[in-house]
Amino acid sequence: MAASDSSESTPYIPASSRLPEITPKALILAALLSIILASANAYLGLFVGMTVSASIPAAVISMAVLRAFRNHNILENNVVQTAASAGESLAAGVIFTFPALLILDVWTTFRYWEVTVIAGIGGLLGVLFTVPLRRALIVDRPLKFPEGLATAEVLKSGEGHAGSVRAIVLGAIAGGLAKLGATGMKLIAEAYETARFIGGGGGTAYFGSYLSPALVGVGYIVGLNISLLLFLGGALNWVVFIPILSSMQEAAPEASALATAKGLWSSQTRYIGVGAMIVGGLWALIQLRSSLVEGIRSGIQAYQMKRTAGEESRLEKEMPMNWVVMAAGLAVIPLAIVFWMITKSLVIAAFMAVAMVVAGFLFSAVASYMAGLVGSSNNPISGVTIATILLSSLLLLGLLNILGHDQSIGAAAAILIGAVVCCAAAIGGDNMQDLKAGHVLGATPRNQQIMQVVGVLSAALVMAPVLSLIQEAYGIGIPTEKHPEPLAAPQASLMASVAQGVFQGGMPWGMTAIGMGIAALVIIADQLLEARGATFRMPVLAVAVGIYLPFSLSVPILLGGLIAHSSLKGRQESHRGGLLFAAGLITGEALLGILLAIPIVLSRRGDVMVFFGAFEAVLPAVLLLAGIAFLLYKHAAKTEENV
Repeated sequence: MAASDSSESTPYIPASSRLPEITPKALILAALLSIILASANAYLGLFVGMTVSASIPAAVISMAVLRAFRNHNILENNVVQTAASAGESLAAGVIFTFPALLILDVWTTFRYWEVTVIAGIGGLLGVLFTVPLRRALIVDRPLKFPEGLATAEVLKSGEGHAGSVRAIVLGAIAGGLAKLGATGMKLIAEAYETARFIGGGGGTAYFGSYLSPALVGVGYIVGLNISLLLFLGGALNWVVFIPILSSMQEAAPEASALATAKGLWSSQTRYIGVGAMIVGGLWALIQLRSSLVEGIRSGIQAYQMKRTAGEESRLEKEMPMNWVVMAAGLAVIPLAIVFWMITKSLVIAAFMAVAMVVAGFLFSAVASYMAGLVGSSNNPISGVTIATILLSSLLLLGLLNILGHDQSIGAAAAILIGAVVCCAAAIGGDNMQDLKAGHVLGATPRNQQIMQVVGVLSAALVMAPVLSLIQEAYGIGIPTEKHPEPLAAPQASLMASVAQGVFQGGMPWGMTAIGMGIAALVIIADQLLEARGATFRMPVLAVAVGIYLPFSLSVPILLGGLIAHSSLKGRQESHRGGLLFAAGLITGEALLGILLAIPIVLSRRGDVMVFFGAFEAVLPAVLLLAGIAFLLYKHAAKTEENV
């Protein structure tokens, strides 16, 4: 579904046409979709540690709703999906960082105003920081921005898309019913895991898989290359390192093989993934250093040229640079106040504000560029955030020692810096995808930037209540008596581990060093593949995330990637039917997870919907997943004309 060169150079709607873009119905629909998709992505990210772009589902839903009105147009649909996708991207920045404060016991619940202000301003900075990069990365040096091009193509062919809406709805029903049967009514199992001790000192053999349609959908969307790397990273940890380590130690007599494997992962081997992600984040910066400087320089030059050129084309109207600088400066003030209220140190708060601005701009640019190369779903947001937290922790540790302050505030301060940077970077990459779609369609950039702000603020207002609801119903990160199997929140757990390891010790630096070495080897392999012009690549952060995640998450993701690959049948175009059905699986399961949390919280009973007994049967769950996977394949194999 790639657009041709001509479609990119010639806007679908010419500059002379002035269709209404920001309308009351577009504003209302955009805010609602931003809230819904942000909530769904928050649940998905806490569950699996990954989020996916919602631009295409938002575009299809927008077309379906606005078609009910007499007057609507393609640019109106475009600004709706722009705001909606900004909301789901903000959720990624929030769930990757804020739960770390609970894991570190700094917070016991998600504080509404702190979460809202930090997330909202972090996302706003992401919008502002990408304004000077639009011309450099989209106009002067056009990058691929795959999801932006795909969204534009969906919108251009939008008049005949009743089938597309059906694909999303059917996927959502399938994903929602599976979630209801597993989590709500406990009729079928959510996962299957087994492990055993291998005789003769061979260690612990493990296999596990979540039986989740949403994870299959994630694998389909990210594709075979990324899903295979995630699986290989997981296999390296659970099939190689854990058996080796378990063979070198004597297990407690009462310990099961499964408990031994999980214990080694929790205390030791997941830090191999931490080391790999640190190197991956720094490698992303090294790769982009020249492009980053060029993009900033081009943005400043473009602004200077516009000041002397007189009347500008509608297609080049965007937020004035003086507004951008002024808004970014003003945004620092409330953040510094919040930082001061939390840390009780004016010096530390000032340092955090400066670090946040510098790192936020730098990593927003990195995320923007990487989104142009590999898409928003594959963007190394977690890697650059880990690098930010590690460097911030080391700097804060030195500063606290110099000032003689209590080091107990250090880990929380580093997480808060990371939260702002992560929100800004997540929004930055997503915004550039939307601006690319707008560039192809002939939208007004300033209107899209305004709607990006609408999407950010709408999502920021509900993030704290959504996270609190999820925490109360399922638990986040840390097993407790009430929630023995909480949502893993793998990225937030990783952030907490890095910050805590710097300030309190106990971080297994040996495992971290092994991960760094593995990352270096993966980078070398990827460079060799690039030199040979290979289509299969090895982005280091995909391998690193696979090492860090529980292996049971990688198995269904690989299944989705295999379905995506097999459904091509020699054709090169993307399959919109499969993409939308997969998006429906994710959205349906995630939204039902949110809805199920409401009766659980109100009744204070995790089994409130267990009407027929907790069977948690594995075979029916496997058969259901196989049936849904088959439906995904059938939707993916349809030609574009039949979608």
